[in-house]
This record gives sequence, structure tokens and C-alpha cells, in this order.
Amino acid sequence: MNTAAICCLVEPKTPGHVTRELPSLGSHDVHVRTIAGAISIGAELPQWLEQDMTATDYHYPLETGYESYGEVLAIGDAVQIVKPGDRIVSFYGHQDQAIVPESKVIPVPAHISPREALLSILSCDAAKGVRKLTLTSNSSVLVSGMGTLGLLTVHYLRHYVNVRQIDIIEPLASRAEFARPLGAQIVMPDSDTYDVAIECSGRQAAFAALQSAVRPHGTICVLSDGNREALTLTPAFHAKELQIVASSDGWDYRQHADWLFADERHTTLPDLFEQETTFSNLANCFTSLMQSTELPIKVFVDYEQTS
Repeated sequence: MNTAAICCLVEPKTPGHVTRELPSLGSHDVHVRTIAGAISIGAELPQWLEQDMTATDYHYPLETGYESYGEVLAIGDAVQIVKPGDRIVSFYGHQDQAIVPESKVIPVPAHISPREALLSILSCDAAKGVRKLTLTSNSSVLVSGMGTLGLLTVHYLRHYVNVRQIDIIEPLASRAEFARPLGAQIVMPDSDTYDVAIECSGRQAAFAALQSAVRPHGTICVLSDGNREALTLTPAFHAKELQIVASSDGWDYRQHADWLFADERHTTLPDLFEQETTFSNLANCFTSLMQSTELPIKVFVDYEQTS
């Protein structure tokens, strides 16, 4: 029986590695060897610190993570979308191999880099929110929070809808600079002129600023998880009769990947991996991030290199 090595929290705030036997390969399953992964700071750090507002209880060992890129080793008899040797993205977290249902496998063309492939998941999550809005190239859009989700939202606004006016709220200059090559401008809005706002920061102060900045009868899409702070409505929401649209997860991960990886569109993705580590050093990386006050946008995890 194959075993998977898993990096997780073995106890509260205590990262480590455990092993687990893999289940047998079912007819609709895919056996994957992990080549690379990513740490999603916004989603995982609150879980590691037991500060996730959406969690009611924590059970250990606690596995986190949902962005993995790997090579197909074997497939079940009924699997049709991939074959051994293909590259895929999936959602199984920080482990060196996995048995994944075919329904959760996203095929990746051979010419797509691991970094580009790993961004496809959150790019699809951002896209779902954008697709819920009524937008044209002439719409004025304000986006708060230039973490991974916010930056990929700006990317999709530009490359799918071709929105010409994309402004952002981001207090960290280093993060705001990531948005400029994508066509966004940094503003401190003081009037209610925006057609649409998209909340990606997870912070109440930014959410309140969006409500003030959107025109009467405008729309705010909440993409952030709500796992950091409670997001509440302000008097401006009622006075201007605004609408709130919520969005979670992606619209269709395979179709979105087809769009993203077509032509040279994938080369327009921002390089959001400000830090790199190896799978063997991942527990130490977790510890460092839990103690840090200056966090990277995203961490790339190399499973083929050793520390």
C-alpha cells in the first residue's frame, strides 16, 4: 500500500509531518505525484492560529491547503480526461501524493509552468465573482485588498471583461505596485461614483470604504472569505440602496483553466510567489509565517528539491 507524507498541524500551532495510507485506486480516481504546491496565506494562516471566524472547532492533526500541481501516475478504468504522465492541478493540500477523484482534476498543458498552473484555482474563484456582476468595458470598478484574490480579480477584470477603469484600495505600497502592470490605479475614493466594488481584503474598514464609494443603487461583490473580521453594513448601504452579491469557490475550474491557458493569456498572470520553500522544510515555513508580521502574498512549495 502506498503512503502519503502530509504536512499539517499535528497539535495546536505545532506544524509537523504525518504519514497516511492511500486508499485503493477506484475506477474514477487518479493517482497523483505532487511536483509543487502553494500556501494560501489568507485562508490558511487564520486556521493555523485558530483565528478563523468561520471555524467552530479544530481537530488535530489539522490539514490545510488546496492548491497542488502534480504528475499523473495511474488512473482508474473509467477515467477519460487524463492519462499517466499528464500534469494536473487539484485540491488535496500539502501531501506528496494523493488519490484524487476525476471530478476534482484540472488538466494542465505541458507548456504551462507550475506557478501559472497553481494560480488557476484562485483565478477561477475571482472569476466567479466578476461573472456575477453586470459589467462592460466602460464600467468603473473599485477593488479592495491586493492579496492573491484581489490581484487575480484585477487580472480577470482586465483580460476577460476588458474593464478600462479599475481602481484599488490597498494600504501596502508594495502590494499596490503588483496591481499597476495589470492596469489598476491606486486611489483614495472620496465620492460615490463607482458602478461596482469588489471586496477582497477581509477587513471591515475597506468594506465600509467601498460602501461609501459606490454610486446609489450600485453593487458590491464580497469575494473575501469573512474569516478575519466581521463585515457589516454601514448607513451608506441603506441610504444608497446598494446591493450585495456574495461569491465563493470557482464557477467551473476546468473551463476556466481552458480560458486561462489558451493562447498566451497565462503569461499575463502576475508572479505572486514572493517566497519559496521545499516540502521537507514546509513545517518550518509554517512556523515562520505564524510568527511573522510581514507576510508574502503567496508561498511556492517545491516538492522535488530538498532543503
